[in-house]
Amino acid sequence: MNIEQVKTIVVIGAGAMGQQIAMNTALNGRASGYQVILCDSFPSAVEKAQKWAADYLAGRVAKGRVTQAEADRISASLSFSRDVDGTAAQADFVIEAIIENLEIKRELFGRISKLCKPDAILGTNSSNIVSSKLADVTRNPQRLLNIHYFNPALVMQLVELVRGPHTAPETVETARAFAVSTGKSPIVINKEIAGFVANRINAAVTHEACSLLEKGIASVEDIDTACEKGLGYPMGPFRLMDLTGIDVNYYVRRDRYAESGDEYDKPSPLVVEKFQKGEFGRKTGKGWYDYSGTGKNKG
Repeated sequence: MNIEQVKTIVVIGAGAMGQQIAMNTALNGRASGYQVILCDSFPSAVEKAQKWAADYLAGRVAKGRVTQAEADRISASLSFSRDVDGTAAQADFVIEAIIENLEIKRELFGRISKLCKPDAILGTNSSNIVSSKLADVTRNPQRLLNIHYFNPALVMQLVELVRGPHTAPETVETARAFAVSTGKSPIVINKEIAGFVANRINAAVTHEACSLLEKGIASVEDIDTACEKGLGYPMGPFRLMDLTGIDVNYYVRRDRYAESGDEYDKPSPLVVEKFQKGEFGRKTGKGWYDYSGTGKNKG
């Protein structure tokens, strides 16, 4: 399927990432006339997503970022559904943004690939599970690839397109054109590798930041400040972990170590300690920083 044929975008998974991917497509892709459907099998997730979308657009209008007429048009192009199978059958382009669980993803892709149009593009937003792990259960796997957005998807411009050994060149080209049409700056990764490109670079920075902290070389705040003020990072490694989730860092490093056996890939002992305490960052109110008050105090 080429980009001119892509009209209906289905985002599966109405969590925070799915919400933002869907809204970004409707908002920044409105010149392309996309119809976007955000679906989830959990009714509460769909209801929460609908409220978030309404509040987000109202906020954009209040800040003068879009007119009320524009917000109404964006809202009209974005719909919500609890019928995952039914919406998948309508899709020209599917973006999966569900839980990072291989077996659940395999069941989903095995099921929807039989329901979708035979040439509909199938993308997984996974940052850790490469699409070749889904290819054997996916009908017509040449249309399957990773399309990895960064959190928060409405703000971060980068999208990583990861070509699996099964992925057709035209699939990558359509995905690249789609990403550009929704205001993103895509890069193409020609071979599958754990962590892709940006997260591998970030993992090296995070590993060194944790090592410096563990050795007592510098504090959390000072390491973050060094990265932000000295290296120009928009957010230091500890602030970023608090945003994306210390639990996510733990699981990714744990799984990478299980696969590689390389001691370098193990989660930092400091990350393990935070994980065991349930201090995952912003979502739990405490991580490397304490968010119970101003959100600026070290945890």
